[in-house]
Amino acid sequence: MRKYIAEFIGTAVLVIFGCGSAVAANTVVNDTLGTGTYGSPLAFTTLLIAFAFGLSIVAMAYSIGNISGCHINPAVSIAMLASGKMSVKDFIGYVIAQFLGGIGGAAALMGICGTKNGLGQNGYDAASALGTSLTGALLIEIILTFVFVLVILGVTSKAENSSVSGLVIGLALTLIHILGIPFTGTSVNPARSLGPALFVGGEALSQVWVFIVAPIIGGLLAAIVWNLLSGENGAAEAATPEGSVEEITETVSVETFISETAEPADADEAAAPAEEAAKTE
Repeated sequence: MRKYIAEFIGTAVLVIFGCGSAVAANTVVNDTLGTGTYGSPLAFTTLLIAFAFGLSIVAMAYSIGNISGCHINPAVSIAMLASGKMSVKDFIGYVIAQFLGGIGGAAALMGICGTKNGLGQNGYDAASALGTSLTGALLIEIILTFVFVLVILGVTSKAENSSVSGLVIGLALTLIHILGIPFTGTSVNPARSLGPALFVGGEALSQVWVFIVAPIIGGLLAAIVWNLLSGENGAAEAATPEGSVEEITETVSVETFISETAEPADADEAAAPAEEAAKTE
């Protein structure tokens, strides 16, 4: 249960600080410049939001990472399941906790600033700063999630990386957001997307399926590629090649080897000791 509570808290924090920074940055800059929704300097707000999401991951990784692993993302959990690093029971518990955390975080954010300026929801077409199409949104979310989850699988594969893994994952998420924000607002996390969409409703809710399906696909692809690259499935076969000492030992037992080598070369040699004994008598 402690793991699930940790995932709930982690996902809620990600939504509050990540999506909250999107609401705050866009609102402040737009009000200052007196421009429309996308009239603000996009590069400036993109960097602010990207670092907010990345630093949220860093903070949670070093606070709840030793409890749950700090997935706080169903795409990460499904990749761990597909890689054999997670049980089905824990996967179900994690995903439920993550979605509830995303909804709880969005509810808290709505209580703080309302929904007038949105809640950092994702979108495409008119809801995208660059007017990204449905196909484009699906493609970029799959690619971004694939890269993000692949980084996670790689950096967490060795215990000696534990001291820096949170920082690496946080910086990777920052990089992902720098590219993705102008296109879709960057999801790569179904739980992060569903919460805000539920409270904003309308177009955000009708489009949220893209930001659930695409990250799941990206996460599964990352798990498949990681399993191929890491060679974990073929490690046992590679360790004992055909004709190796281990294989020979299994085929020929010690007892068999002794009995065969101790057998006399021919019948005359076998009879010699018996004849000598008879003469002595």
